[in-house]
Amino acid sequence: MLNNSIFKAYDIRGVYPNDLDEKTAYFVGRAFGEYSRARKIVVGFDARLSSPQLVERIIAGINSQDIAVVNIGMCSAELIYFAVASQDFDAGIIVTASHNPKEYNGFKMVVKQDGQVNIIPGKSLLPFINEDDVIPINQDQNISSKNLLEDYGKYLFKHHQLKDVKRFKVVIDASNGVVGKIIDFLAPRLPIDIIKLNFNPDGNFPNHSPNPLELNAGNQITDAVKENNADFGLIFDADGDRVFLIDEMGNFVPADTTLLLLAKYFLRKEKNIAIAYNLICSKAVPEFIKKWGGKPVRTAVGFVNVQKGLRINKGVMGGELSGHYCFRDFFNMDSGIFAFLIVLEVLSQDKKKVSELVKELKPYFKTAINFEIQDKEKIQQKIGKKYKDGHQDFLDGITVEYSNWWFNARISNTEPLLRLTIEADTENLLKEREAELMSFINANK
Repeated sequence: MLNNSIFKAYDIRGVYPNDLDEKTAYFVGRAFGEYSRARKIVVGFDARLSSPQLVERIIAGINSQDIAVVNIGMCSAELIYFAVASQDFDAGIIVTASHNPKEYNGFKMVVKQDGQVNIIPGKSLLPFINEDDVIPINQDQNISSKNLLEDYGKYLFKHHQLKDVKRFKVVIDASNGVVGKIIDFLAPRLPIDIIKLNFNPDGNFPNHSPNPLELNAGNQITDAVKENNADFGLIFDADGDRVFLIDEMGNFVPADTTLLLLAKYFLRKEKNIAIAYNLICSKAVPEFIKKWGGKPVRTAVGFVNVQKGLRINKGVMGGELSGHYCFRDFFNMDSGIFAFLIVLEVLSQDKKKVSELVKELKPYFKTAINFEIQDKEKIQQKIGKKYKDGHQDFLDGITVEYSNWWFNARISNTEPLLRLTIEADTENLLKEREAELMSFINANK
């Protein structure tokens, strides 16, 4: 029996081989072929140790539906998005568990619908899974291969001329994932000096977690930025769809501040355009977007919600605290490389140190706390009653705003937690409200 719990709201993900294995991959490939009704599907895989054998069975499952497959080999998630959006493919699937630990693996799927690239929720495949199907031992396969790096490079440099980019010294940590391969290909045309960390794809992730936000995952790049007197650093996750900026002193830049840097680049060129962000970003995000002549679009937490806000409002970009950034010029999909190239351009324009720009764009004080609570809905109701004098909305959990501080309490989509985000105008006020809310939640959980 397949483990239905691996079929998530956004993708399919679990521990290999306990939660998913080669048999799972075959049935997922078969189901995806039936679901997508595609003629031709592009397939790729990340650097995880189990990915080569899983992609082989994914392809067999797709072929069982008489669908042609083009295997582009080890690649980033964004290369699959690019392929489906710009070439003769109806759908795409990459074997990856993104930023999860090394024992995980999974599948991200997209289809082309009405000219748009749409992410397919893992749960959508469940009705198409039939474990009674016989897996053929010998099967004629319709498979070809293709290298898309040349095409992808042309697309990137069409949108990013990089003519005025300064000769930055940049530390880039590929986290032993797949992004190093792309940056190596682009490097001869990048007018910067790159100090490479962990460019060798290695599914053991020997140097640090594939999740840049994991404790101690950033120690290596922090040290390297300082030791090399670099202008800044960038660290990617395992499949390259998330990226984080590090300033010249080795400090991680909050992703919502990086979002503002990216937004500034676009709003210098185009006014009255929408920028999507989620509701736990700093209130500085909508304030600066308005100041620069843009239209802030507030969404629920979760990348798919930010992406939806971008599309519906015909915006230019969107971003969130997890380091995902999506762009109109990249088919409304997320791309760590696209964000990287924009960072090069905007930092060259501003001619200030990254820490100086961060100080300008980060005027408030913010924290986030998780609580393990059994009855999370009940505690949300109690919070609402206690803070009824503030302005409340319920877009995602409960958000309460006052003149000089605000907070959001919401139920996690992925873990059995209540997540609390608080922001205040001063550090002292933040500490006061943090202590007050923690005391109230702990007393009532």
